[in-house]
Amino acid sequence: MARKVADCRKLPSEMNCTLTITGEEEEVVRAAAEHAASVHGHVDSPEMRAEIRRSLEDEIAASPTA
Repeated sequence: MARKVADCRKLPSEMNCTLTITGEEEEVVRAAAEHAASVHGHVDSPEMRAEIRRSLEDEIAASPTA
């Protein structure tokens, strides 16, 4: 299963938040929802989690160095 990324820099914010969360989809959605509620003051709801899920991107693996 591909790892997912939630990146606050891609969303409008008065705080200019730079947090990036990477991991398996369910753990990223959970962590991003908790962050959105505790830091940005959003209400953690099924609708917000669905919006987070839609905004996730696949992680681009770093290429190995020689």
